[in-house]
Amino acid sequence: MIPMLIIIKIVEELGGIILISQLLGPLMNSVGLPDSMSLVWATTLLTNIYGGLIVLINMDETLTVAQASILGSMMLLAHTLPIEATIAKKAGVSLWATLFLRIGGSLLLAWLLHLSYQYTDTLQHEAVILWKPEVSADTSYLGWLIKQTSSLFMVFIVISILLFTLKILKLLGIEKLMAWLLKPFLRLLGISKEATSLTIIGITLGLAFGGGLLIHEAKQGHIKARDVFTAIMLLNLLHSLIEDTLLILLIGADFNTIFWGRLIFSIAVISLLSQVVRRLSPTFCEAYLYKSVVPIKHG
Repeated sequence: MIPMLIIIKIVEELGGIILISQLLGPLMNSVGLPDSMSLVWATTLLTNIYGGLIVLINMDETLTVAQASILGSMMLLAHTLPIEATIAKKAGVSLWATLFLRIGGSLLLAWLLHLSYQYTDTLQHEAVILWKPEVSADTSYLGWLIKQTSSLFMVFIVISILLFTLKILKLLGIEKLMAWLLKPFLRLLGISKEATSLTIIGITLGLAFGGGLLIHEAKQGHIKARDVFTAIMLLNLLHSLIEDTLLILLIGADFNTIFWGRLIFSIAVISLLSQVVRRLSPTFCEAYLYKSVVPIKHG
């Protein structure tokens, strides 16, 4: 987060924020968000949700609960792409398939949410951000440094509380309950029995955990390439379900939208994708979607 803050400051001084807003602004407008949110999403795509949050809370921007939920959903579906797309690629999944699914999926969900909020006129009241730094009148570099140091300390406190809450949820068995609830859905998606438990680990703990285990099992030849593809594509949209949801709640997003909305959308998209992949020829799939990562044994 510290290097990202410095980069953002340099970008701001060089007029990059205006340029990014001009380039991605129309895209944000199409899903009901202000131009300035393009910088938040761009930061999230390249770094992580923490990076996007630190940019957002330093902006003098007021969002409605609907807008916070739309932005939060985009951040949940598409973040940390340089790292997580690489993990997917190591599992044999095409880099372009991952990027298309995550960026395209986040925009599609944001657009659907925007239409639903607009049609029903719901969640239009102001979002309450859990913590936001005070606007400083000191515009000097020293003033900026003091402000950012204070902000980072408060973020550390908030994240510590979140991590403690996550530990409590684990002790209460919430993760095991989620695993039990998700098993039937994963079977419906065509994810094999061998990949189900590993996928659930990724959904609850994160793509790095579930993806890493899937890579290991795939290399051992225990899971078919198509099953790995379906599982990884699901994890691309739906991972770290507890921790990431708690983070996005900080910006005043609606829980039902960012938790159940994300869950239902991800299962629906991957269910459709799974059906399409089954009808494609193995040659096409291996050329454009996924490859086996089982090491070739030389006799």
